[in-house]
Amino acid sequence: MAALAAAYVTATVVGGIGLGWYSLHPKSPPIRAYEERNAAAYARERSIEFQDVELTAADGTVLRAWYMRPPQANGDSVILLHGVVDNRLGVYPIGKWLVERGYTVLMPDARHHGSSGGLTTYGVREVDDIRRWVDWMEKKEPTRCVYGLGESMGGMELLEALPREPRFCAVVAESASASFREEAYYRFARPFGAGPWLGRTFFRPTLEVGILYVRLRYGVDLGTVAPEESVVGVKTPILLIHGLEDRNVLPYQSDWIQARNPAAITVWKVPGAAHCGASKVAPAEFERRVLGWLGGHGAVAGGTSVP
Repeated sequence: MAALAAAYVTATVVGGIGLGWYSLHPKSPPIRAYEERNAAAYARERSIEFQDVELTAADGTVLRAWYMRPPQANGDSVILLHGVVDNRLGVYPIGKWLVERGYTVLMPDARHHGSSGGLTTYGVREVDDIRRWVDWMEKKEPTRCVYGLGESMGGMELLEALPREPRFCAVVAESASASFREEAYYRFARPFGAGPWLGRTFFRPTLEVGILYVRLRYGVDLGTVAPEESVVGVKTPILLIHGLEDRNVLPYQSDWIQARNPAAITVWKVPGAAHCGASKVAPAEFERRVLGWLGGHGAVAGGTSVP
């Protein structure tokens, strides 16, 4: 029994440190030169203004993005945020889709993703990055409305930004987690075919060791990453999209988020859709709902909306 206890403690400490390190250093493919050339060529062929943007964050981290403005811009802009272990190319198809419908689009690489530097912190530092991107957009060209659309981790970061960034007229988040802890509980349990309860019990000490390690080693408190808490009291209209076949972030997490602010949040559950897969499974409904959500909310003070 003593040997089992010792093995559990050792695995908990080693596993927690490993989890903490990897959480801040997820593997993300870089933006390759030919990918940028292809994006620039697409824009040039359609007379779309294209710019490779560089921004320096508060801590000196260099962030990169693509900016695209259509020749017949409708006066509104959208900031698109991708998921973990991805880069701006993950949301590039939606970016083109929006540009073709008149929206000006900014597609940043998140910290430690694509061509951006820094460490991934799931919103702890990205919230200020988002504020700086909104600043950049407003300086580049004042627009009638700035909207946000985020997938998975990008959706989490977008929701976490709302208490400090009231300039969004409305936001859309697909497959967003309710909190870092809740998502970690499920990720621990998934290889065993169990629900999040296994993570909340047997693996909980491992998670807490990881969170403590990251806080002490890097000064980042991942325990504070909780979109379900961030949305409380915000007035920005929020559309949550979740595929009912999502096995990366289970659909109940959108329900948890909505329950914290039902007046501002609408949830669209998509039968047959996997993680961030609504546009593939139900493209016509995706277009109707997303464009309707953006077009149905205008700019007024304090992030509230008007039809």
